[in-house]
Amino acid sequence: PDAKPDTCSKSGRMVTLGISHSQPPCRLATCIVQDQKQEYVIIAQPSLWWHLEGEIPELENTCRLRMFASSPEGGSSIGSFQTLAVTVPKPFVYQVELNRPQKLNAMSNTMWLEIGQCFSELGDNAECRAIVLSGSGKIFCAGIDFINLMELSKTVVEHEDIARRSNALRKQIKRYQDSITSLEKCPKPVIAAVHSACIGGALNLITAADIRFCSSDAWFQLKEVEIGMAADVGALQRLPKIIGSDSLVRELSYTARKMLAPEAKECGLVSRVYDNKDSLLEGALNVATDIATKSPVAVQLTKRNLVYSRDHTVEDGLEYIANWNMTMLQSEDFANASMAQATKSPPPNFSKL
Repeated sequence: PDAKPDTCSKSGRMVTLGISHSQPPCRLATCIVQDQKQEYVIIAQPSLWWHLEGEIPELENTCRLRMFASSPEGGSSIGSFQTLAVTVPKPFVYQVELNRPQKLNAMSNTMWLEIGQCFSELGDNAECRAIVLSGSGKIFCAGIDFINLMELSKTVVEHEDIARRSNALRKQIKRYQDSITSLEKCPKPVIAAVHSACIGGALNLITAADIRFCSSDAWFQLKEVEIGMAADVGALQRLPKIIGSDSLVRELSYTARKMLAPEAKECGLVSRVYDNKDSLLEGALNVATDIATKSPVAVQLTKRNLVYSRDHTVEDGLEYIANWNMTMLQSEDFANASMAQATKSPPPNFSKL
């Protein structure tokens, strides 16, 4: 951890660093350095990358460092995506960015499926302990991509028989539902960071997140009734349990009116409102980083029990946590964290899970 870069030479758009270390790195991580004029790539051992910014004088204070998700040797890997940008801005914290800014991050069929794939992979990735979901460009997400929806409709109407058309349509709906639910099934906490518009399918998406923050210019709209359909991928099922006001949920669902940031916070849809997108992302990453320092055993078990207890009785929830904790309380995480608390020592570094 105390190793230092021993060389730094620029060639064109590439920065090459020689790293002093006592043993070969377990994997390489790639980060990008951007200033107003040029873009550089840095490759380094992950444990060293976090210290590099101060070691490059000509780039210090003028550039932004960001590490891209990479594939550790012998470890979990994250696939490449057409519609998502996956980065690692902090240790054990992954950022998943909806990345169709030219289309206002509208949810194409590819994006729907990639969301499910991405959160499933992150759920199995031991390098990941918390996730921030955000949107690139001007808005968070404009909802479903209608052009793509019309193309999918053509494949459905190819079937002449109503039973077969209905079966094909049901399968597609279930695939989209599973993609949204992947955020909930992912054992790692997901923080949705919403700026500007969050429309239709995007609102369905963030209801499956654990924590929701937004910027002051954010607004939310359950738009489905305006296009002649009922929301079918999670909002009608999750919103009543998030907001807690049956009347408000019905009003939003029946009228498709816009909800602005202050009202979203007042009703509990979001728990924090930030001044702008930059402060929003900073705040979300800070909370994710805090979560990532905690025992992954404790955090993931807590999420599992919160999701279970939401849909079961208190008695069922107590039985569920008792069955889990009879094993988890024997974990090294519990022993180490308890000892640190008792002795007022710094929090321990927890093993990957």
